[in-house]
Amino acid sequence: MAEQDHAFQLDQALETDAGLCHYNLFVPDSYDGSKPYALHIALPGWEGLYFQGVGEDLRWEYLPYESSRYVDDLIVVSAQLNDWGMTSATQAVALTEYFLAEYNIDPAQVYITGYSGGGETLSRVMELRPDLYTAALFVSSQWDGDPASLVKAKTPIYLFTAEHDSYYGSEPVRRAYQRIHDLYIGVGLPEEEIAGLLVMDIRSDAELDALREEHADQIGTAYAMDYHGAGMLAAFDAEVMNWVFTQRYAE
Repeated sequence: MAEQDHAFQLDQALETDAGLCHYNLFVPDSYDGSKPYALHIALPGWEGLYFQGVGEDLRWEYLPYESSRYVDDLIVVSAQLNDWGMTSATQAVALTEYFLAEYNIDPAQVYITGYSGGGETLSRVMELRPDLYTAALFVSSQWDGDPASLVKAKTPIYLFTAEHDSYYGSEPVRRAYQRIHDLYIGVGLPEEEIAGLLVMDIRSDAELDALREEHADQIGTAYAMDYHGAGMLAAFDAEVMNWVFTQRYAE
């Protein structure tokens, strides 16, 4: 029997064209394949990469747990990647395709999140196969991929960061937003439609301090949080999570 951590099956692995991809898996006890479930692919930051140790993503990050509060019948795949470049992006796509093929997954409910280095990977996933995903949450990161494919697919994306992110700052998110926004303008989308596909949410220190205090019992002592780590608080913000996890893919 696989080792368990908070109901996740630890250290699962998938052989991909980009090498072996390790991940931790949550499948609800109710899943028997008879009806489609939603899927959440979570991409961790530095602290959750595979070389840090099995299950470290689940010790430090909240999105793999909190997403289940917003989607009934949700399978969660928390990937323990090896980098934040194209290798990990290719593996994340392969993981998604594997679960779509091997599990009964509703293709209208396939979500992806990425924090910090995982956000960099997410941006490259959006370059490769944005059409696989219903919506994306990009947290405390910088955009490394080409957003043209994202715009073509019209994959909704929420960009969240701290005003004073201590690692990236907030400018990379502002630049990513403007770049994607300008591409939408270039293909003739009106502002009203763009607003339904693209959100930039930059939080002040005071807002994040209040959110951290409100959820102190859930956060515990894992972080003496600075304003890069505080980006993880997006997982506890109902407005953010509802925007991402109530999206449905429109044909």
